[in-house]
This record gives sequence, structure tokens and C-alpha cells, in this order.
Amino acid sequence: MKIDINEYAEGAVLLYGFDEAVIGIIEEFGNGPRILYSKSKIIDILCVRDGMTESEAEEYYYYNILGLYAGEQNAVFLDLELIPVKTKGGVDFELK
Repeated sequence: MKIDINEYAEGAVLLYGFDEAVIGIIEEFGNGPRILYSKSKIIDILCVRDGMTESEAEEYYYYNILGLYAGEQNAVFLDLELIPVKTKGGVDFELK
């Protein structure tokens, strides 16, 4: 399903040049929707598009992207993807 992200998440901060790293939209009671980006995809984009090493890309990410505050609907970032695994005692999680 295609959506107009500007309409669905009106007012949310979009990071120019990182459309391919968008993995979702989050909602939180009392706040407007925000765009969810994959940290690993951002690092990959910086390495491929900008020719950075992984170390340079991570430094750039922490300083210029994660450190950016552009308002209440600032972008948010997913660092690890976890998969819930049912166990006898409840639920454990594995890295994807």
C-alpha cells in the first residue's frame, strides 16, 4: 500500500536524502506522528552514497543525524530489530 507520508504524518521531520531508510511511522499519545528510520540503513547510505568508511558514517550519524533536534515531531531511529520468541516462561528476544 502506498501512502503520502506528508499527509499521513503531517508535521513530522523528514531527513533529506534518507527516504530509503524510512521503515515506519510511530505514534505516541499526546504527540504528533514521527518518522522511524533504520540506523543501519542510514549508515549504509552514508557509506555508499557519500563514500564514507563505516567509522566515519557512524560518527556522522551520531553528531549530525541523531543529535539533530528539529521540533517535537523529530525523527526517531531504530538501532536493533528484535524478534519475539515464545518460551515456556513467556517471551525472549533474538536479534534479527
